[in-house]
Amino acid sequence: MKIILNLILIVLIGSVTSPLWAKDDVPTFPYESPNSLLTLQSVFERLEKEHPLLKRSQANITLARGRVLKALGKFDPNLVNDWELERLVKDGSTKNVGFNDTFVELRHPWGIKGFAGFRAGIGDVEVADLGINTSNTPLLGIVFPLLRGFITNPASGELKKSSLAEEQANLEIQQTRQDLYLGAATQYWNWVAAWKVKDVQKRSVKVAEDRLKLLSRQAKEGARPEFDVIDATREVQWRQNKLIKAKRIVDKEEYKLALFLWKDNELMVPSKRKVPAFPKINSKQWLNSLEKIKQEAAEVRPEVQLIKLEAEFNNIDLDVAENNMLPDLSLEAQPTRKPGEFVLGLGYRFGVQLSIPLFQREAKGDIMRIKGKSHQLKLLKDYRQKQIAMDIANARSAIFRAEESLLVLEKGLDLAKKLEEGERTRFKLGATNLLVVNLRERSVLEANESWITGMADYQKAVALYQWAIGKWVDGSGPKHNTEIPAKAN
Repeated sequence: MKIILNLILIVLIGSVTSPLWAKDDVPTFPYESPNSLLTLQSVFERLEKEHPLLKRSQANITLARGRVLKALGKFDPNLVNDWELERLVKDGSTKNVGFNDTFVELRHPWGIKGFAGFRAGIGDVEVADLGINTSNTPLLGIVFPLLRGFITNPASGELKKSSLAEEQANLEIQQTRQDLYLGAATQYWNWVAAWKVKDVQKRSVKVAEDRLKLLSRQAKEGARPEFDVIDATREVQWRQNKLIKAKRIVDKEEYKLALFLWKDNELMVPSKRKVPAFPKINSKQWLNSLEKIKQEAAEVRPEVQLIKLEAEFNNIDLDVAENNMLPDLSLEAQPTRKPGEFVLGLGYRFGVQLSIPLFQREAKGDIMRIKGKSHQLKLLKDYRQKQIAMDIANARSAIFRAEESLLVLEKGLDLAKKLEEGERTRFKLGATNLLVVNLRERSVLEANESWITGMADYQKAVALYQWAIGKWVDGSGPKHNTEIPAKAN
C-alpha cells in the first residue's frame, strides 16, 4: 500500500512541474520554424538589422549631415533689396532723393566678404558722371581680412569640424556594435549552457524514475526491501527539484537573450529554438604575435579612434584661438551705402582698418583651455592604448585558462562515469546499496554541469578576445559550424 502511495505522489509532483497557468504569452519567432537551430551568427544578423540601440547610433549619421548643412549655411548667399530715401533742402526747396540697391551678399570660408548687384536712383538725383536716372549702376564690394580671420576663423573652423562629424558618427556606431555583439555572444552561450544543463537534469530524472519503477516491481515481488523504494522515491523528488531550477535558469537566460532579438520593435523569446553543439576547441588561432595584435587593435578599436578624432577637433579650435591673437587688419573697397554721401557724389570708398586688443585675455584664455584639453586627450589616448593591450592579454588568458580547465573537467567527467558504471554493476550484484549509487550519479551530474559551464566559459572567452581585437567593428561575426563529440554533452 505504501508503494502505491509513493507512486501516486511521484505522479502528482510531475504534474506540478509544468502547470498550464505558468506558460507565459510571449512572442516567439512566428515567422520561423520553432524547432530550427538558433546560431550565434543568426543572432548577430538580427541584431544588425533590428536592434534599437544600433539603429539609434546609426541615426547619428543624419545628425552629422545636418551639422554639415548648418555649418555651410553660414556661407549661403543672401539676396538683398534695400530702399534708402532722404529729404534734402537745397536753394530753398525740398527734394526727396535716394537709391534702391539690389545685390547678392557672398561670404567665403577664408573670411572674405563681398557683394555684387545694381543701384538705381530715386528722385531728382544729380551726381556728376554717374547718370543715375538713365541706367542702373553696377555695385561691387569686397572686405578682405589680412591677418585675423584670413583662412582660419570660427566659421571655417566649425565647417572643418562638421566635415568630420560623419566619421565620428561611424566610430560611435562601431563602438555600439562592438558592445552589443559582446553582450549578445556572452548571453547566447549562457543560454546554450542553460539548455544543455536542463537536458542533463532531464535525463537524470528519467534514470531515477526508471530505477524507481524497477525497484517497485522488485519490492512487490519481495526481491527488494521497501526501504530501497523510499530511497529511490526521495531521489526522484530531489532530481525533479533540480530540473525545476534548471528550467527556471533556462527561462531567465531566454528572456535575457531576447533583448538582442528584435523584430518590428518586438522582443522575440527563443523558447522553442534548438541550441547547437559547442564548437571544437582550437586555441592555436589565438597564438599569433601578441605585440602585432595589440598594434592592430589600437588602430581598429573605436575607443582610440574617437580620441584621435576629438584631438583633431581640438586642434581646429586651437588654430582658431591662435588666429584670434593676431591684429584685426582688413582691406575694404565698396560703394557707400549712405544716401547723403551718395547724393554728394561719394560713390565708392576704400579703407584699411586695424584693430589691436591690448590684453588679449579672451584669446589667451581660449588657448590655455584648449592646450589643457589637448594634454588631457593625450593622457586619455595613452590610457586607452594600455587598456586595449590589457583587454587582449586578459582575453587570451581567459581562453588558455578555460582550455586548461576543460582538460581537467573532461578527465574528471570520464572518471566519474567510470565510477558510476562500476557502482551500478556492484548494485546489481548486491555488493553496495542504493545510496552509494545515487551519490555516484550525482557526482556525474555535477561533473557534467561543470563541463558544460566550462565549455560556455571558453566560448565567452573567445567572444571577449574578438571584442578586444576589434573583430566586430564592421559587423563581421564568427561562424562556428564544427561540433564537438557528443559523448560529454
